[in-house]
Amino acid sequence: MSFFETQESKDHLISLLEDGIVKVTFEKVDGSIREMSCSLRKEHVVTYEKKTDKTKPKNDDILPVFDIDKQQWRSFKWDNIKSFEAVI
Repeated sequence: MSFFETQESKDHLISLLEDGIVKVTFEKVDGSIREMSCSLRKEHVVTYEKKTDKTKPKNDDILPVFDIDKQQWRSFKWDNIKSFEAVI
């Protein structure tokens, strides 16, 4: 069962990410568990620079976020989130 079965619950996490830094624990594709401090707040993120002209279709199952520690864009599947907490 996912925390994020409704758009309202997804919007809540996105709101927290836009307001500050959130520690998200999720299962990676390889099955390992990862904790990531991430954000969508403009003061914390670096603008994504495309390296090719290729475009990907939007995937509503995946949330792109900015990894504060690695200073890079990352993403994870909504269904793979185990827990989250607002840090700042």
